[in-house]
Amino acid sequence: MSQPFTLPEFYVPHPARLNPQLERARTHSKAWAREMEMIEGSGIWDEADFDNHDYALLCAYTHPDADGPELDLITDWYVWVFFFDDHFLELYKKTRDQAGAKAYLDRLPEFMPVGDPSSMPEPTNAIEAGLADLWRRTVPAMSTDWQRRFRQSTEHLLVECVWELSNISDGRTANPIEYVEMRRKVGGAPWSADLVEHAVAAEVPARVAGTRPLRVLKDTFSDAVHLRNDIFSYQRETESEGEVNNCVLVFERFFEITPQAAADAVNDLLTSRLQQFENTALTEVPMVAAAHGLTPAEASAVARYAKGLQDWQSGGHEWHLRSSRYMNKGSRPGLGMSAARRFGSALGAGRIKQHTHAHHTPVGELPMPDFRMPYPLRTSPHLDRSRESTVAWSRAMGFFDPVAGVPGPPVWTEDLLRGFDFPLCAAHINWDASAEQLDVSSHWLTWGTYADDYFPLVFNRSRDYAAATAHVERLKLFMPVDGALSMPAPAHPLEAGLADLWPRTAGPMSPDQRARFRHAVADMLDSWLWELQNHLQHRIADPVDYVEMRRRTFGSELTMSLCRIKHGALLPPEIYRTRTMRGLDNSAADYACLANDVFSYRKEIEFEGELNNGVLVIERFLEITPTEAMRVAADLMAARLQQFERIARDELPILYQDFDLKPDGITTIQRYVQELRDWMAGVLGWHRGTHRYGEADLRKLPHSPRNVVGLAASRPAAARSVAARSAVRSAVRSGAVRPGSRLPGPAGVPGRAASAPRVSAAGAAGGPAAVGGATGAPVPATVPATGGVAAPAAPALTVTLPAPAGLGTGAARLFARTPASH
Repeated sequence: MSQPFTLPEFYVPHPARLNPQLERARTHSKAWAREMEMIEGSGIWDEADFDNHDYALLCAYTHPDADGPELDLITDWYVWVFFFDDHFLELYKKTRDQAGAKAYLDRLPEFMPVGDPSSMPEPTNAIEAGLADLWRRTVPAMSTDWQRRFRQSTEHLLVECVWELSNISDGRTANPIEYVEMRRKVGGAPWSADLVEHAVAAEVPARVAGTRPLRVLKDTFSDAVHLRNDIFSYQRETESEGEVNNCVLVFERFFEITPQAAADAVNDLLTSRLQQFENTALTEVPMVAAAHGLTPAEASAVARYAKGLQDWQSGGHEWHLRSSRYMNKGSRPGLGMSAARRFGSALGAGRIKQHTHAHHTPVGELPMPDFRMPYPLRTSPHLDRSRESTVAWSRAMGFFDPVAGVPGPPVWTEDLLRGFDFPLCAAHINWDASAEQLDVSSHWLTWGTYADDYFPLVFNRSRDYAAATAHVERLKLFMPVDGALSMPAPAHPLEAGLADLWPRTAGPMSPDQRARFRHAVADMLDSWLWELQNHLQHRIADPVDYVEMRRRTFGSELTMSLCRIKHGALLPPEIYRTRTMRGLDNSAADYACLANDVFSYRKEIEFEGELNNGVLVIERFLEITPTEAMRVAADLMAARLQQFERIARDELPILYQDFDLKPDGITTIQRYVQELRDWMAGVLGWHRGTHRYGEADLRKLPHSPRNVVGLAASRPAAARSVAARSAVRSAVRSGAVRPGSRLPGPAGVPGRAASAPRVSAAGAAGGPAAVGGATGAPVPATVPATGGVAAPAAPALTVTLPAPAGLGTGAARLFARTPASH
C-alpha cells in the first residue's frame, strides 16, 4: 500500500537512548498482559499483534534511565493505555455506541482513589482489572497532590474519548484551535508527562506545578507527542479506522490543501512546539524557581523532570520509526529548494523567522475580510451620559497627565479618548444595563486599555523586566479580598484607577467571589509580562502559545469570571470546568481576540512596533502575506463561532441531563450563552465604530515613531524631562532636596514635586517598591493631580468593602464582559 505522503524531516535535537532493561520489560509486560486477559481471548489483540507493537521498546526509548522494576511498571501502563485505545475503538467508536461508551467510562475513575488505593470496586473487564493493579503499584511512592494530577490526566485521557466518538458519529472535523486543545486531553501525553515524574523519581513541587512555565513544559511536550503521532498514524486512521481526529486531516480540510502540504504544516507546528519547550525551559523555568524559592533539591527535581520529557520526545520519535503500528517507510528523495527547506527544518532553523521581524514595518491600508456575525447589535440608551462620565473619570484618575517613564506628551489626551469611545463598546455589550452599571463597565474598559497602551510604551522601551514585574505586583495590592484591607497610596494613574474600580466592583461580592475575581484580574496583569518577554527576545510567539495567552492579555478570563460569579449561586462551580462550558468560553474569547488582532494589525505593526498580534503570528508561521493572514484569521473566527453555536445547540442539552439541572439552572446557562453572544457582537461592533484604527486616527498617536512630526516636537521636552529627572535624583541622594518638595520647572513648565529614587518597600501596606519607568526613573511617591501638578503623597488608604449581599445588579451586569482592547 502506497503512503499518502512522504514523511517530512523532523526536528529531533537530542539523540534517542535505549534502556538496557529492554528484554526484561518485554518478558514482564507480555506476562502481565496475559494475566489481565489482554491477549488471548480479548478479541482485540493476539500475541503477534502484541509483539509487533513492542510497547516495551517504546518505554525503553522514552525512559532510558529507569531501572528494571520501574521500566516494568511504566511498560505495563503503556500496554494498558494502548489496549484501552484499541478496545474503545472496537467496542464503541466503530459501533458509534455513545450511551454504552459513557457507561463504560463512568466506572473507571472508581479505580483511581486518591490516598487509599484499597477502596476500589471489583473489576469486571480487562481495562478495569489493569487499571486497579497499576494504581495500587504506582501511587504509594507519590504525594496526594501528584495523585490528584495523575488521576485528572487519566480521566481526561479516558472520558474525553467521547469527544472523538461524537466527531466520528457526526462526520465532523474539528477546527485547528479546537483540535489542539482537545487532542491534548484525549491523546494521553499529559498523562505520560505525569508518569515521567514517577520514572525519574522527581516529583514537581506542588507550589510550582500550576505555574505558567511548568504548564507550558507539559503542554508543549504533549502537543509535540500528539502532532508527531498524527503524522505517523494518518494513513492507518483515515484509511482503516474511519478516524476524523487527526491534525493532518484537520489542516488538510481547514486550509484546503493536499495531504503532503498538510503534513508539512503539522510538522512545522510540531517543530514550533518543541522550540517553545526549549525556550520555556531555558528562560522561564529558572525565573519561577527563583520566584518561588525552590530549594536546590526541588530545583534539581524540576530539571530532571524537564530532561525526562526531553528523553521521551526523542525516544518516542525513534519508536514511531520502528513500530509496525505506523506509516514509517522512506523519506523524500531529491534536492532543490524543497529539500533545503526540509533540511533547515530538521535543524530547527525555522525558529529564525520568529526573531527577524522588523519593527514598524510599513503596512498601509489593507482590505478588511468579511466577518460572520449572526447576532444583533444593540445599544444602551445611556450611551451619551456614559461618554461624559468616562471622560470626567479619566481626567480625575490622571489619564491625561504626563507620567514618569513616558517622555513628551501624555499617554492619552481627551481628544484621543473621545475618539476611542469605550462607552460605545460597553453600550453594545451591556445594552440593557442601568446608567450606573454602564458607567462601571465603561470605566473598566477605559482603565484596561489605558494600561494596555501604557505598559508597552514604558517597558518595551526600557526593557526592564524586573521593574515591570514590580509594577504588576504592586497593582495587585489594589485588589484586597477581605472586608477591610489597607491599600498603598496610588502613585500612578493605573493604580488610582484600580483603587477606585475595585471597591465599586468587588464590594458586593463574598470573599470567595472576590478571590476568584482577583485571580482573573491578576492573570491578565501577569500576561503583560509574557508579552514583554516576547519583546525582550524579539520573538513572535508560537501559534498555540499565542492563542492561549491572548485570552488572558485581552481580558477574556476576567470577563468570564465575572459572568460566572454573577450566576454562581444558581449553578454548581464544576459546571464551568466541563469541556462543554470551557468550549463556549474559549470559542467566544478567540472570536473577539482575533477580531481585535485584525482591526489593530496596522496600528500595532506599523505604528507601535508590536510583536504580539495574531495576524502577524499567522503570517510568519504560514509564510503568507498580511492580507492572506487576515483572511485566515477571519476563517478561524468563523470556525470558532460555528463551534460556539454547535456546542450551544448539541452539547448543552446533554450537560443539562448530566447535572440534572432544574429549570432555573437551565435558564441561567441560557442567559450566560446570550451574554457571550452580546459580548462577541459588541466587541465586533465597537471595532467597526471606534476612532482608534483608521488612517486619520493612527496619525494622531503621540508616541509612534511613524508620526515623525509629533515625535520631533516631543524630543526637546523628552530630553529636558530626562535631564530634569536625573538632576532631581542627584539632589535627593545628596540630601539637598527632600522628596515631595517643590522644584522649579523650565520656563513655561509648572514646578513638580521631587521624588525619592524608590518608594520604600516598607511603605504603605508593606507593598513592594514602586517601579521605574523607561529611563529607570522611579514612580514618584506622589499622586498626580488634575492639571499635571503633583499632589503630596497621600497616607495609606483603607477601603472598607461592604458586607456580602450577593451580587447586586450593578456588579452583576458588570462591565467586565469586556476586554482590554489593543
